[in-house]
Amino acid sequence: MQKIKLSYAKGLSFGVASGIVTTLGLMVGLYSGTQSTLAVLGGILTIAVADAMSDAFGIHLSEKSSKENKQLEIWESTWATFLAKLVFALTFSIPVLLFDLKMAIMVSIVWALFLLAIISIMIASWRGESKLRMIGEHWGIAIVVVILSYYVGVFIANTFGSMTL
Repeated sequence: MQKIKLSYAKGLSFGVASGIVTTLGLMVGLYSGTQSTLAVLGGILTIAVADAMSDAFGIHLSEKSSKENKQLEIWESTWATFLAKLVFALTFSIPVLLFDLKMAIMVSIVWALFLLAIISIMIASWRGESKLRMIGEHWGIAIVVVILSYYVGVFIANTFGSMTL
């Protein structure tokens, strides 16, 4: 198997992880706070575009801060981050369009765990580390994000739910 170029690996791994965890956290928070398919779908599309651009800019600045990175490598990481975040975030819109919202959230959680397992296995292979340990670590982080996001949504609904904007 051919080894992936480091600049692409950085951008892809960051973009994929962020696309999965950020989008899932947002979905769960919006679901628990609003129960609105429109809010969840709007959140996914906003994350896919705005946060993909923001993450790409962040990785661009991070890579640029190292004098060792060449201009081409910086842009490879930037574009890889943007495209990975955009594409992976958008995949979460599919369950929302196909299922009722509660089912879409459950399907999205399973989808997220599957994708995180795949990226974890790839990273563990590149690093020569335990695949199960890497999956467990990444699933643990994602589960914490989901739980916290759920309760943030509940808090917002309970605190501000009666407000009209």
